[in-house]
Amino acid sequence: MERWILATKKADFTGLGKALGVDPVLVRLMRNRGLETFEEMDAWLHADLSGLHNPYLLKDVEKAARIIISHIKAGHRIMIANDFDCDGISSGYILQSCLENLGADVYVDTPDRIQDGYGINNRLIQAAADQGAALIITCDNGIAALEQAEFAASLGIELIITDHHEVPFVEENGEKRYILPRAAAIVNPKQPDCPYPFNGICGAVVAFKLMQVLYDIQNIQDVGSEYLWNFLEIAAMATVADVMELRDENRILVRYGLEQMRHTKNVGLKALIDANQLKQDRISSYHIGFVIGPCLNASGRLSTAKKALWLLQEHNPEKAAEMAQELKKLNDARKDMTAKGVEQARALVEQSMLSSKVLVVLLENCHESLAGIIAGRIREYYNRPTIILVDTGKVLKGSGRSIPAYDMFTKVSKHKHYLTRFGGHAMACGFSLLYENLQPFIQALNNDCGLTDKDLIPIVNIDIQLPIGYLSETLIHAIELLAPYGNGNPHPLFAEKGFTVDQARILGVNRNVLKLKLRDRRGLTIDGLYFGDIDAFNNQIANTFGPEQLERMYSGQKNQVELLLAYEPDINEYRGVTSLQLVIKHYDVPKPR
Repeated sequence: MERWILATKKADFTGLGKALGVDPVLVRLMRNRGLETFEEMDAWLHADLSGLHNPYLLKDVEKAARIIISHIKAGHRIMIANDFDCDGISSGYILQSCLENLGADVYVDTPDRIQDGYGINNRLIQAAADQGAALIITCDNGIAALEQAEFAASLGIELIITDHHEVPFVEENGEKRYILPRAAAIVNPKQPDCPYPFNGICGAVVAFKLMQVLYDIQNIQDVGSEYLWNFLEIAAMATVADVMELRDENRILVRYGLEQMRHTKNVGLKALIDANQLKQDRISSYHIGFVIGPCLNASGRLSTAKKALWLLQEHNPEKAAEMAQELKKLNDARKDMTAKGVEQARALVEQSMLSSKVLVVLLENCHESLAGIIAGRIREYYNRPTIILVDTGKVLKGSGRSIPAYDMFTKVSKHKHYLTRFGGHAMACGFSLLYENLQPFIQALNNDCGLTDKDLIPIVNIDIQLPIGYLSETLIHAIELLAPYGNGNPHPLFAEKGFTVDQARILGVNRNVLKLKLRDRRGLTIDGLYFGDIDAFNNQIANTFGPEQLERMYSGQKNQVELLLAYEPDINEYRGVTSLQLVIKHYDVPKPR
């Protein structure tokens, strides 16, 4: 069951379309994304790098930059402590490259996902002290490292934190009191007193902003400026891979970063694109989110994130090709392991958890690095907040993924007395807890979830009810002016009712593509492609219209099947000939009249 909601925001679509020189459909789409005025829409359509915010607005960023410069001038060793995901790898790469270019003695050290868990830890800090580091810079982590910050101070190591995660807090008399680690400087737009106008940037963008300030203070221009902007694609890659909202300056960063990536000078990134047989000039946010990002993440999940960092740093094309193939193989292995974990988790949910509004699933023999991915898949399937736990032998480690109606960070924070470690944000979290606290924790989460049955029904947001007769290649190309698409700027979704099916075929080597020859109420025909659960589709058709009508549909005979479709318009190109088609994202089957 789904709830389809058609956007009903009002505006002078025709007048604004004329003023902007675009189809009124684009005005409707921008209005649905919260834009109201001509100025806002014009800025959205023509956004450029001048729309990026002033990095000096980040609290402590200039202070951090001057501390770093003082250590470089003193010849001190600097350690960068990054995270092991794509954002952390990108952050570490940006900062190390920047500091090396400024003449620093700098190296990156990354926690081991299994041995250390998330974030900077005492082992890394002690290792930095042993190697003579006088300064540690965290990136994409550190905002919750209270104990670790004290340990660094006890060793006489100065600490700078750059992060983008939520600031830890405690509630006192109904008010939040934020708790910050002891550090020489903290650069994180989520700090409540940070004046930066947009706090939705990822860790790599925070690193990029710090890089801008460092270059500005050192008065590096010309060649240095070009060197700086070459990292735009890395910041963009991290933004998409970390599922940041593609609005405000994130959209600008990703828009221009993607263009840069299509002509990248980074040998390792080019090798990874080639290893996955992607068309470099067609790279989109989809390819980052579902191909490139997962390959970089796989190194930190199944091996060491340093392999992904080394790939981005590699200048030899042959070595880069070998390294890229290794990351692809790791990602392929990760896919297989994930599929098995999802199957096990679904079986446990079906067995005993269907009445729970918050799903907490303990998996056996599951690689702990996959818990978050599996949680995301289960969340998608049941549309409920989901936490996947694995037993490490010492503690249970959990990774959660949420739904819009459930602020996971706030809700879990209320019960963190059960946990030994905890961090995250509204849509995801990670933590550790002792086994004896598991059942009380599960009970507390469900008793306090505040979710209604309506909250658990997935919502499909429809932009416009659009007859296929309005579609054209010109309109489809125009829609791309609103790209890049992703979290916060979803791909436009249209809907129409009254489709009949002239014929259905199942295509593909794995028989995983359903192709429908559709006819609307005006007699216009168009092809539709569906990449979802074909068995479920067939069952719903058979249950609604009868098995005979399903058989007639597949044999191309006249039938009674009627569909309501939510779709994305697309252009199919075959042997130089183009035609319109629909990519079917959702469907509904009205009851026979």
